[in-house]
Amino acid sequence: MFKKILIALSIFMCAANAHAGAIEKLKTFIAATRSAQANFTQVVLDKNGKRIQSASGVMQFQRPGKFRWTYQKPYEQIIVGDGAKFWLYDVDLNQVTVKKLDAALGSSPAALLAGSNEIERGFTLKESGSQDGLDWLQAVAKTQDGSFDKILMAFNAQSELTIMELSDMFGHKTVLRFSAMQRNPKLPEQQFQFTPPKGADVVGE
Repeated sequence: MFKKILIALSIFMCAANAHAGAIEKLKTFIAATRSAQANFTQVVLDKNGKRIQSASGVMQFQRPGKFRWTYQKPYEQIIVGDGAKFWLYDVDLNQVTVKKLDAALGSSPAALLAGSNEIERGFTLKESGSQDGLDWLQAVAKTQDGSFDKILMAFNAQSELTIMELSDMFGHKTVLRFSAMQRNPKLPEQQFQFTPPKGADVVGE
């Protein structure tokens, strides 16, 4: 699950010209947003459109490379990137997985967290028109070595990224919806730090 979230996190940026196309809005998001916070819901569908997974919680990030995703339902999980390491804490299992941040993100669009606009290196972008008041853009992977081969992003009239649809080579689709978005809030530094709880099983580096 966390790879899908990391990809979504990498592209979730905020600030834009309301009259610009979706591609221009995305580029402005990446260039202008230092931090963000939003509620999210996540649904994973199989190739037949059947729901196989759902979750919700709160996402925060601070560039470059720091983020925190708190899953509240149906299971409590915390994902933290502190700029150097990636931490995944499963509350029910009391288990922590830790990796080097670069290794966890790989060559996916999550590299955008490093602070530069690199999405066009790995994806071909094109406008996908407007529907129900949302402007859509499509990003198609240039190679097949990533987690997803196609990403759709929708922006509302206020130039906020509200929906992401991520499709993989197996026909699965992950749909993320963002709400109550705050752009460039002042976030406590401790939000992007993680210390394994006492007694937790730590796996990884």
